Amino acid sequence: MAKDELIAKHVLVPKHSKLGENKVKELLDKYNISKIQLPKITMKDPAIAHLNSKIGDVIKIERKSLTSGNSIYYRVVTED
Repeated sequence: MAKDELIAKHVLVPKHSKLGENKVKELLDKYNISKIQLPKITMKDPAIAHLNSKIGDVIKIERKSLTSGNSIYYRVVTED
């Protein structure tokens, strides 16, 4: 197993997945926002290295919490 895959499977790293173009459009339409209004995540972030993401991709982050259940966050991939 590659180092990137090991990082992604670590118990303290939340699940990261890349959204397809249709899902990105639905997300942006739902909240009436553009990609530049999303929080950013850099291409160098070890948690997304295994996703082969490129600048402009939208990453869905699913965090589990004992108090709030499941929380979903979205980030747009940037260079820095």
